[in-house]
Amino acid sequence: MLLASSNPTQKNVLVITHSKHAKLGRIEPMLRQKGYRLDIRCPRFQENLPATLDSHEAVIILGGVMSANDSNTLPFIRTELEWIPKALDSQKPFLGICLGAQLLARVLGATVALHPEKRAEIGFFPIKPTEIGQTYLRNPLHVYHWHCEGFEVPKDAVLLAQGNTFPNQAFRYGKNAYGLQFHPEATLEIIRHWITEIGQGWLNLNGAQSPQEQMQMYALYEHAMENWCKDFLDIWIPEPTGTRQLAAHHPCLIQAA
Repeated sequence: MLLASSNPTQKNVLVITHSKHAKLGRIEPMLRQKGYRLDIRCPRFQENLPATLDSHEAVIILGGVMSANDSNTLPFIRTELEWIPKALDSQKPFLGICLGAQLLARVLGATVALHPEKRAEIGFFPIKPTEIGQTYLRNPLHVYHWHCEGFEVPKDAVLLAQGNTFPNQAFRYGKNAYGLQFHPEATLEIIRHWITEIGQGWLNLNGAQSPQEQMQMYALYEHAMENWCKDFLDIWIPEPTGTRQLAAHHPCLIQAA
């Protein structure tokens, strides 16, 4: 489903989702302000992925309640695992978030598995940069999580951030493919939706914060998360040519800003 734009100079970012209700949260206005439009597709509901990325500048794969190991039972997971190498071969910016990061890790030969003590990370938990990761994360940061599986660091990938319960929180593969175990896109609206719509069961897992605690921590850490997300996107994907002029004159971008 391509979100249409009347301006032919805008560039497309492909967004792969696993739910009809999935949203890019704070990432969406940041990309629009840069001058990108979003081509949102959900293979789970028989929406095809492009044969090439000739018409796209970057790829984002969002999270979902399913597992990256479900390729034998969920055809769309197998489809995505088979498609991701095309995205990597294109050398265009790639970002996997939570399930998207785990799918990337699996494609690169790494294991995705439950925590050995059956713990989960649901809510706000701190991450800290590795030495190499200080380019992307200068100081420890509380970020939002919703997962019970984690990934190993793929061979030839670089670990950028670590956590306490799940040690591997972010990695880079090549120059511009990233996997994030956490959810930088999570706004208050998204968090409330997840708590209300998929919280039952998940919120009873070992390690899950209560809804009240999540709301309190959102108020504490939202500003820092917003700033980090903007800084990361500036590293991950450049502004397309003509963005400054486009932002000044295009009404959709003025509203998004």
